[in-house]
Amino acid sequence: MSYETLVYQKTGAVGMITINRPAADNAINIRLAAELSDVCTQINHEEETKAVIIAGAGDKAFSVGADMNEFSATVGNKQEIRLLSVAAPVAGLRSPVIAAINGDALGLGLELALACDLRVAAETAHFALAHVASGLIPWDGGTQRLPRLVGRGKAMEMLLTGELVDAAEACRIGLVGKVVGREDLIPLAMDMAQAMASKASLALMYAKEAIHDGLDLTLEQGLRLEADLYFLLQTTEDRTEGIRSFLGKRPPGFKGK
Repeated sequence: MSYETLVYQKTGAVGMITINRPAADNAINIRLAAELSDVCTQINHEEETKAVIIAGAGDKAFSVGADMNEFSATVGNKQEIRLLSVAAPVAGLRSPVIAAINGDALGLGLELALACDLRVAAETAHFALAHVASGLIPWDGGTQRLPRLVGRGKAMEMLLTGELVDAAEACRIGLVGKVVGREDLIPLAMDMAQAMASKASLALMYAKEAIHDGLDLTLEQGLRLEADLYFLLQTTEDRTEGIRSFLGKRPPGFKGK
């Protein structure tokens, strides 16, 4: 399926979503949000897609946030505001998701990146949730995901001051995991995605579930969730294949079953 505001391509078991509005600095409009939701639903039905990369087109921006031409018209309507949401469909992807942040990730663009499982950035990228300057607060998960990632203190600093953080500082505080030159960004993200895609997809999915769901539980409840998922994996064909391939000293042939 072709899209107007994004490009979806597959390389083996890796799917790559490119936000494709470079003339608008990849600002998120209602059409893009709808197409992103659609492609995420499609990916969740693709058994062969085991890892996903999200990037922005061009050299300047990953996404500078909501398209203000549409946002200003919907700011008073809760139902229409939801039409601009991009974090939920990305967070709902069962496969691991890497944000390859090729440029500035601001506002809703940063909230999109926060919904991904891993983030790598070009050294020229900048990050901010500067909603307070417009009399607003983040509304697509920023106030919740950012402190879980960088800690309460740094999240408060970024949210209450609207501070613009460069890539080096973003890496230092744990907002992104790696920073590289722009020309190395997509190859790095692809190497990471292909490494994950070579693993058992059910194990990847359950590891992701254990971490995300466990953060909302007590330690005792999280440990029970981990144990339950571990024992579920013991019943899978992939677990048997993993043992056989190890004993046979050969690469595993995982089937996601």
